[in-house]
Amino acid sequence: MTDQTESPATTSELDAQNARHDEKMKKIKAARDKMMAAKIDKKGLVIVHTGKGKGKSSSAFGMAMRCVGHDMKVGVVQFIKGGWETGEAKLLAKFPDLCDFHAMGAGFTWETQNRAQDIALARQAWEKACEMMRDPSYSMIILDELNIVLRYDFLPLDDVLAALVEKLPDQHVVITGRNAPDKLIEAADLVTEMTLVKHPFREQGIKAQIGVEF
Repeated sequence: MTDQTESPATTSELDAQNARHDEKMKKIKAARDKMMAAKIDKKGLVIVHTGKGKGKSSSAFGMAMRCVGHDMKVGVVQFIKGGWETGEAKLLAKFPDLCDFHAMGAGFTWETQNRAQDIALARQAWEKACEMMRDPSYSMIILDELNIVLRYDFLPLDDVLAALVEKLPDQHVVITGRNAPDKLIEAADLVTEMTLVKHPFREQGIKAQIGVEF
């Protein structure tokens, strides 16, 4: 019976592979160093998390916790969520000097069924957001589910875009929610679209769970 196993590489072959790898990494590093030399060090970014997949707000709050870890102050305005006691709100409440958290919504629009109230609350939340964007003590401002209120025309998109242009130059603003408007995507510096592949609610009828969704 023929032996199908491959013989192990000799020491000289391994040395040659390692040398080729090291030479390749040197070229990559030289190219990257040249690229990085042309980049600027710092700029306040407009960041958009959108798409049908899960993780838009979760990613934004991960960034908030990263800022808190660096002693950078974060402002949070939630445009839709209001009644939920979320894990991120409970955690960030333990850092009152570094996180200013405002849940100013009344719940999902199909639950409230009150457009006039939803518009009024959205405008109050937007006023709070604008107040934060004028305050240099905030390094990052998270506008959670702002895309939803823009989708339903609870706020004028042009007002939002103008405020983002006028924000303080070193502030990062993170906007979440499905269906981000094309003009907002165009104006943003960083856009991530979460793609839905599978979801336990759709596939198995499992409701939102503590520690996963909130």
